[in-house]
Amino acid sequence: MAETAPYPAPLALPAIHASHAGCWLRRGERTEGVGKGEAVMVAADSPLLMINAPLLATRLGYPDLSGLDLLELFAFIHPARFCVPTPRGLAHALGLAEPAGDDDVPRFLQVAGAALLTRLTDPAWPEREGAWSALQSLARLRWSWAGVIAPHLARPDSAEKWLFSRLPEWEEAGERPQPAQIRLEDAAVDARLAALTGEGAERREGQRSFARAAAQIFAPRTRRDAPNMLLAQAGTGIGKTLGYLAPASLWAQASGGTVWVSTYTKNLQRQLRSESARAWPERRPDGTRPVVIRKGRENYLCLLNLEDALQGGFGGRAAVMAQLVARWAAYSQDGDMIGGDLPGWLGTLFRSRAIRSLTDQRGECIYAGCPHYRKCFIERAARASAGADLVIANHALVMVNAARGRDHAQRPTRIIFDEGHHVFDAADSTFSAALTGAEAVELKRWLLGPERGSKGRRRGLAARLADVASYDEAGGKAVAAACDAAEALPSQGWLQRLAEGQPSGPLEELFAAVRALTYARDESGQDAGYAIETEAAQLDGAFVELAQQAAAALADIRLPLIRLGVRLEALLAEGPDWLDGQGRARIEGARGSLAWRIDLLAAWEALLGRMGGPADPDFVDWLAVERSDARDYDVGLHRHYLDPTKPFAHTVLAGTHGVMMTSATLCDRGAEGPDWAGAVARSGAAHLDIAPQLAEAISPFDYANAAEVLIVTDVAKGDLAALAGAYAAIIDACGGGVLGLFTAIRRLRAVHGRIADRLARAGLPLYAQHVDPIDTGTLVDIFRDDPAASLLGTDALRDGVDVPGESLRCVVMEQVPWPKPSILHRARRAANGGAAHDDRIIRARLAQAFGRLIRSKDDRGHFIVLSPAFPTRFTSAFPPGTPVLRVTLEEALHRVARANLLEDRSAAVAQGNPAR
Repeated sequence: MAETAPYPAPLALPAIHASHAGCWLRRGERTEGVGKGEAVMVAADSPLLMINAPLLATRLGYPDLSGLDLLELFAFIHPARFCVPTPRGLAHALGLAEPAGDDDVPRFLQVAGAALLTRLTDPAWPEREGAWSALQSLARLRWSWAGVIAPHLARPDSAEKWLFSRLPEWEEAGERPQPAQIRLEDAAVDARLAALTGEGAERREGQRSFARAAAQIFAPRTRRDAPNMLLAQAGTGIGKTLGYLAPASLWAQASGGTVWVSTYTKNLQRQLRSESARAWPERRPDGTRPVVIRKGRENYLCLLNLEDALQGGFGGRAAVMAQLVARWAAYSQDGDMIGGDLPGWLGTLFRSRAIRSLTDQRGECIYAGCPHYRKCFIERAARASAGADLVIANHALVMVNAARGRDHAQRPTRIIFDEGHHVFDAADSTFSAALTGAEAVELKRWLLGPERGSKGRRRGLAARLADVASYDEAGGKAVAAACDAAEALPSQGWLQRLAEGQPSGPLEELFAAVRALTYARDESGQDAGYAIETEAAQLDGAFVELAQQAAAALADIRLPLIRLGVRLEALLAEGPDWLDGQGRARIEGARGSLAWRIDLLAAWEALLGRMGGPADPDFVDWLAVERSDARDYDVGLHRHYLDPTKPFAHTVLAGTHGVMMTSATLCDRGAEGPDWAGAVARSGAAHLDIAPQLAEAISPFDYANAAEVLIVTDVAKGDLAALAGAYAAIIDACGGGVLGLFTAIRRLRAVHGRIADRLARAGLPLYAQHVDPIDTGTLVDIFRDDPAASLLGTDALRDGVDVPGESLRCVVMEQVPWPKPSILHRARRAANGGAAHDDRIIRARLAQAFGRLIRSKDDRGHFIVLSPAFPTRFTSAFPPGTPVLRVTLEEALHRVARANLLEDRSAAVAQGNPAR
């Protein structure tokens, strides 16, 4: 291995590496292959250099593995910087040569460790501020790297600005005036698009027509509650992002208004942030940002939670993790912990779920009562979005803000829903209700505070509003009444009491009845399996009485909360002397938090009120027991709209002036072409009595020569050995670069367990969701970074994964992606054409999966379905012109291997080596 930079000698520390192909240990100047047993003994006896300890522990079968993980060192030295958590990824991040093979990795770790430590003495090291102070805290926590780092990190001459003093304060800004009413001309849109794509860029008529169509949503609205609406299907390669950013940026500049672009996946949000740089500068002359990313509160670091963790709220390894998060927060662009610039692997690196507790998971923010309120990442993003030209958000945030009636500055009037095929699912989630044990326990904690023995800063309602209660007698009584009534809610240990037949209180008694009835009616035969459910129908009198008692207990909580909300409003109106600006902001925050919990309680009461009565045609209700690995983890009642676009239309769409929904798979493509009627029905337009404009831009890719769909006819359904053998053979024939999609986690794990070792021995690493201790986003990063790697996954990888080029050359589906036969699906199937409804879902899933394969004009690849009985009617899901062949596995392997050989020859010719 030859380094690309003159780094010092490798660290004189032993190093270890393990893959599915074996284990390698380096001691002194020698690297040797060792068995897992010996590797575990050495690792348990002395600290070793390693990378990605949780993954290494999985490979060795030694869950207690610990040592000198280079990823921890990287996170300390370069917080908020990206690094793929593999030897190859670390080499790229540090500018080092990649290790030549598995046996070269231990020496590479020594070199990489030396390279990282050298940066501590570099005068130009940009993340020096705060490092020495953080190291002192980490040393007290006995962090394994502290003693190694200390000799290389000099004490600063003056006191360092640490996290809370480094963060800037946000500033209040005046309310933005309403946008001017303008109409965009086609010539202006064309000119802006040309400017964004750049001089000399290929002129694409499909992109131009798409941009012109998008411009129409910015025209003045002619009727109240009737937005200008466009449904636009844009094939892969059209360039739809710049296609809609061109008119959006033009309108924002000319009108002084804000455009919101809503996505479903974090990957597209990152892509949009990058693309938007073509239309807007990083900052305006006054220092404000014209482009802001907005997510739900639960995505951002809560500084008060972090302070609690740093002051003893976390212990052991979690406390070390908190210190590294604090290092990151001081350099983060926006404090986004989920999909932002915090390494996705940091939480799994410490085998801790505590990282999520550093965000505001349950809306417990105390707003202006927080000492870090003026530096809060969430508040900064919210205020920045009110004055931004472009806000990049997600479907859930847009819908939740509208549903909770937030101030109009946060209610967009011009929205582009990218990944628009997910709007239905996002609305389904937003406008549903679930009265479960876990949700009820969280409500009790919000009202009463943490139970005895629990750690953390969480405080009950009475503590949060103590000053209000002391000033306002009626408000104090309302708080006391709500807290007294909250004793009826479930508490810690409720699941155990249900299992023992000893429920306590009206809610636990109801959940016990739900659990018993669901198990009694279960016909799935999943004694060792997953969630079970039953209709909320044909309920006996005893069950209905328990539901009524639970509803009454919930009403006893909701009514005093309503009275409290009235008193808080009165306080704001009357303005007592002690209520300064900060106090008013805190009460405003409390009102918002109260409002959505009052709505939640009302939804639960409505759900319980339906028990035993006639069915409501607008809703689907059922009872469920959630299970994992044959153990119950939640019990409850569920209610979903039969058509969730109904509340979506009235809550979100009606208040807008212009809306666009776009996607490569917006409408089903049956044998007769695009099904626009289905797309319109799923958009919510019918509930507002508007007829949206329709547009389609066909993909420019030559699918006839770029891709083949191979339907393999001789891998029998249910034969796990044959399925695993097929996957191994395909990955081997492709030389890696395979994305394998499964409809069941059990089969994914079984296939991975059978083939990972032999593929690794051939130099073809295999990663898998639900197997490797790595978050999904990081798995995709690893897959994208290594053309020899392959990745197995489920639904999360079927859509929104962008891996262009050599890293993804083949997509394999283990069977037809049939819809899960749930109670909710059965109801929607009956209401939407029966089998035709299923067919639309399946074709959409196939189209989304196929869309992972060809991402650029140079991409080539195969889409393989291991299903002998693949129905012909589903082949219309693939782009027109794509060859669809029914072949044996042997023929499929021949075609894949031949295509790869041709690609290799083409690459060799391009590199001037035609004899290769």
